[in-house]
Amino acid sequence: MNIFTKVTTGIALSMVASTMLHATNGDHLIAVGAKARGMGGVGIAASHGAESTISNPAMITSIERTQISFGGTIFMPTIKTTINNSAFGYPQASIESDADMNMIPEVSLAHKINDNWYIGVGMWGTAGMGVDYSKAAHTPFTNGQYGNLNMLTNLQLMQFAIPVAYKADGLSVAVAPIMQYGNLDINYKMPNPQTGLSDTVGAGLAQDFGFGFSIGAAYDFHNGLTVGAVYKSAIEMNYNGQLSNATGPFVAMGIFPAPMADTLEQPAEMGLGLSYTMGAHTFAFDYKKIKWSDAKGYKDFQWEDQDVYAIGYAYHQDNWTLRLGYNHASSAVTEQAGAPMSSPYFAAQSALNFFNLLGFPATAENHYTIGGTYEVSEKFSIDLAYVYSPSSKETFGIPAFAGMPPQGFGTQSITTDHEESSLSFQLTYDF
Repeated sequence: MNIFTKVTTGIALSMVASTMLHATNGDHLIAVGAKARGMGGVGIAASHGAESTISNPAMITSIERTQISFGGTIFMPTIKTTINNSAFGYPQASIESDADMNMIPEVSLAHKINDNWYIGVGMWGTAGMGVDYSKAAHTPFTNGQYGNLNMLTNLQLMQFAIPVAYKADGLSVAVAPIMQYGNLDINYKMPNPQTGLSDTVGAGLAQDFGFGFSIGAAYDFHNGLTVGAVYKSAIEMNYNGQLSNATGPFVAMGIFPAPMADTLEQPAEMGLGLSYTMGAHTFAFDYKKIKWSDAKGYKDFQWEDQDVYAIGYAYHQDNWTLRLGYNHASSAVTEQAGAPMSSPYFAAQSALNFFNLLGFPATAENHYTIGGTYEVSEKFSIDLAYVYSPSSKETFGIPAFAGMPPQGFGTQSITTDHEESSLSFQLTYDF
């Protein structure tokens, strides 16, 4: 196991089309599109028309002719971090990330070719994580105190897909090739104990394109019940020089043996879903597993697989629809256990805990959602959704780094409090 590859992966993550955001299931949004977000993220067996191109491409077969939807999500996270050192009685005041409002775009289109064949196209901001402490007061590297490093992390991920679906009776199957664009930027200040100055660490922006696919299936029993399944492949990305450069100071300090690799792979996903419509009422449930432990970079970072549970409800009456939902996934970021104080492994684990919560606080777990649709006409509708994730607080131990006096150190810890809300809006037009 390469412990040194774990740390700087975690320094680095954030996402949106042009700036930073905080996602929810690990570094993934719970869903893309206002309809799915209003129903807790369900979409494997509940069709949302053209919007379904990302959640389960087989579900685009519900459209009658051609449908286009476009909109976005205004993301409003609140991230506060506190670092404490009990040995020196040196508590550090909480610092709040300035990455507190961001915009995520979404465009989807689906077209019915004939009674059996359907095709679509979509582009979405899908995943990421980041913080901005660049303007926070910088604590000197004194007596083993870490300081906040003026950490700024930014990963942007966007996916482009073209689903092709086939429908016969109640069965729908689909495949969607996916192209992913990503860029990564890490910037922080590493205090220099010899000079007392802060050395800026950053390799500039790194970009890459990756390719993958998703396959989906759904069966409509024609009695209100629909079941669905979906698989999305892993997508490997290489951010040339970004992570290896960020690791340099920790190699120099003897914490890691060598710079880490620059590969960071978005993990494979698989899921099952069911929905049941009874009159004006629709109930839906999705289960999804995100394979962080198998993804390059994340598996070295010791992320745990996530089991994601989503429950959604919709009530349709005349020209309006009300939606409610709940989404839960335990945090993929977990505290790394310590080792004897003299062990270099101990220092690496401590550094991992530190950068997990300072640079990569992917700790949100519970999400409560509400949404609705108003049909302005038979062809045009407006969709809205609001998602709230209450405060999720994590505290990890971060005892002293190797290379510093091992005696006299008390327990250091880092605490991150993560809360978020978002408002999604979407316009849908049927041709």
